[in-house]
Amino acid sequence: MDSHLTDAKSLLPNPEMSRRAFTVTSLAVGFAAASLPVSAQTMITTSAEGLTAGEVKIPVADGEIPAYRAMPAAGGPFPTVLVVQEIFGVHEHIKDVCRRFAKEGYLAIAPEMFARQGDASKYTDIQALIREVVSKVPDAQVMADLDAAAAWAAKNGGAPGKLGVTGFCWGGRITWLYTAHNPEVDAGVAWYGRLTTPANALQTIVPVELAPKLNAPVLGLYGEADQGIPVADVEKMREALKAAGKTESEIILYPEAPHAFFADYRPSYREAAAKDAWAKCLGWFGTHLKG
Repeated sequence: MDSHLTDAKSLLPNPEMSRRAFTVTSLAVGFAAASLPVSAQTMITTSAEGLTAGEVKIPVADGEIPAYRAMPAAGGPFPTVLVVQEIFGVHEHIKDVCRRFAKEGYLAIAPEMFARQGDASKYTDIQALIREVVSKVPDAQVMADLDAAAAWAAKNGGAPGKLGVTGFCWGGRITWLYTAHNPEVDAGVAWYGRLTTPANALQTIVPVELAPKLNAPVLGLYGEADQGIPVADVEKMREALKAAGKTESEIILYPEAPHAFFADYRPSYREAAAKDAWAKCLGWFGTHLKG
């Protein structure tokens, strides 16, 4: 078996990590400091009316991590969508995305992936945030925590055999990884996640190398004007998917759209691309999780 895609037990945090106190024990309120100022004129706010929504605790190997969960208040069980954060952690935008999925009939859950490494919401400098928190988060830890979130959802309103994963920016890369890691994933939607970033001691997996190992179809949503993810990288992933025979997976490239074009609270937001991509995301999960 591939050393990067072993079973969940081998991905549990190591003993040294287990002795570390969790830095984040509850979710941030509002928006991450490094993402300010908020573009209030374009920001989408989704009501929790008709939903069961709020913070929950997810048991993990070395304690528990906070997460935001939203689902319809009545009915169920519901297909589960794991929502993986940007570099800013689980702040208000990610919570709102969970409520948007819940309005569509899903149980959406966003676990705080940086709970052990640091509080992303408090950083005002993006480069410091990446250097001091994001870069220190092991892929193995993330896979194990998402496994734990999926297990929690299955016991708390999630429908058996209906599991999707989606993520934005940092979480977009994780979407590719988790779809290859967990054979129970039915579909993934990766929003402008890095594809060819070289591996290192903690981030050991390169998404473009995972195409043959994907357990489910992935929809990639990328911007043609993304300064951090060149079109050439997107084409490499398309070629890798084709070579691996993963014909159900697809990547859409939006002309003139920058990185984070879906982030309606930031200047990078592009309404037309965001609305089209969201519709395609819902269609993708509708086909693979509700069909």
